[in-house]
Amino acid sequence: MTQPSTPSATPAGRGHESAPAGRGQETVQAAPAGRVHEVDAVRGFALAGILVANIGFLADPGYAMTGAMPIPDGPVAYAITALVLTKFYVIFSFLFGYSFTLQMRAAERAGASVRARTLRRCLGLFLIGVAHGFLLWIGDILTLYALLGVVLLTLRGLRPRTAVITGAAIIGTLTVVWLVLAALSAVDPSAVPAETADPAEAARVLALATGGPLDFLRMQAGLYPHMALMIWAFQGPTALAMFLFGLAAGKTRLLEGLGSRTGLLRRVQWIGFGAGLPGGVLYAWSTPRGGVAEVAGIAVNTLTSLLLAAAYVATLVRVVGRFPAVGRALAPAGRMAASNYLGQSLLIALVFTGYGLALGGRLAPIAVMGVAAAVYTVLLTLSAWWLRSHRHGPVEYGLRRLTNWSTRS
Repeated sequence: MTQPSTPSATPAGRGHESAPAGRGQETVQAAPAGRVHEVDAVRGFALAGILVANIGFLADPGYAMTGAMPIPDGPVAYAITALVLTKFYVIFSFLFGYSFTLQMRAAERAGASVRARTLRRCLGLFLIGVAHGFLLWIGDILTLYALLGVVLLTLRGLRPRTAVITGAAIIGTLTVVWLVLAALSAVDPSAVPAETADPAEAARVLALATGGPLDFLRMQAGLYPHMALMIWAFQGPTALAMFLFGLAAGKTRLLEGLGSRTGLLRRVQWIGFGAGLPGGVLYAWSTPRGGVAEVAGIAVNTLTSLLLAAAYVATLVRVVGRFPAVGRALAPAGRMAASNYLGQSLLIALVFTGYGLALGGRLAPIAVMGVAAAVYTVLLTLSAWWLRSHRHGPVEYGLRRLTNWSTRS
């Protein structure tokens, strides 16, 4: 099962952006009034995890599309599975729910309809996601976020405590379901059939991916519809739970001033790393083994991935508190996360597919991680440069225009 992550809260999780346009470069560089700096910094950081999780699928598409590891077995694949896969898209999902509360406040201050604004934004996200899925990355997450955004709209009246309980119930239920499947697999191995890679199919997919642009588009068109359904089914429940956690956190303004709550952050780190790292290691160990081991690993990872993601966020907040320059470097990318999410897919495709250099299947895993670092550096640099003269990213600008189509609805 792929782990595209995108988001999150990805791109849909934009903060309130209704400040009047300023004059002069210094005004443009500043974040619009109402944005939460911590949210932007965390989102910018999460983009790195999304990039590392996604790049392996186009770096070696023959593996990715035939049921095997996104990067061939080895220390790099093991580390990515343990530390990255399934950890960062939950951060984006959490931020989607958090930023939804900021958007509600913005709509209320503007005297606009929260419902109309949200539906227009979700429509925009869905259309962008479909184009993204067919043209660049079959693991697109925007269509899922758009659909769940409508669900979140109907649940926006939940009190924080109720939202947390509901989200926890979803995660608990998922964990129990996977444990039951593991037990059934132990009793009857045929209950959970193992996936095996087909070398001939892997070669065909690789040839399409690294052929000309039309070959790559044929691959996308053939794989994307099925992949989209898988993502909705397998990642949807966890994403919805994280939306609800984010909704509760946003209503209580949890992330605003979080850096000063050192005791809380330390507890999150101790619990998150203490449980999350062993869970990630178990997940990485069990994934290539298949059968009961794999299903049991998924069950444990369903819970521990959330704890490890929380520890990552707590660590980042503490680092930014001690070294503010880190936050200033990450926040521009977070402010235009939708543009960066699509931009990283474009750059990856230009490197590994028939759109550009067609290096798919040719680079060692460690070299693929070098490409990821280079892509992320380029995106951070471009984000900072763009925001020196623009208030919003290019994709964010279009979404904003659609969202605010009518100031009163």
